Amino acid sequence: MYTSDDRSRVLHYVCYDLIAAAFFALFGAVYEHFSHEVYSYAMIYAFAVPLIAGALPLTLLLCRKKPVRLPGAGALVLWHAGLASFTVGLVFRGVLEIYGTTNRLMPVYPAAGGILIAAALLAYLIGKPAVQRPEVPQERSF
Repeated sequence: MYTSDDRSRVLHYVCYDLIAAAFFALFGAVYEHFSHEVYSYAMIYAFAVPLIAGALPLTLLLCRKKPVRLPGAGALVLWHAGLASFTVGLVFRGVLEIYGTTNRLMPVYPAAGGILIAAALLAYLIGKPAVQRPEVPQERSF
């Protein structure tokens, strides 16, 4: 039901998600190392968003034995923009918690992330299924 181009695009996004998860895990560890023993759970677990909500579902889609409809480019971009909003919001919240202050714009990140995720799900549901390429008939030699 999908072409190798669709599969490779989704595989690239899985790699991006794994790299983002590793980056935010390292970023959180380094930031908290220099935070004078003040910790924030939002900062510690920011890596989990791209790992659990990004790489895991896409890997499960790719590993299915039955072919399923893979998300299109628009749905993938919207989905990952929503994940980026959630992740950046967690990192920002962690920075503010470690610093000991608050910000009135903190609810914007989850709201924007939720809207982008909902738009991605809508784009996936109403998107056209991948068209299989017709097989070219082979010439018969008599």
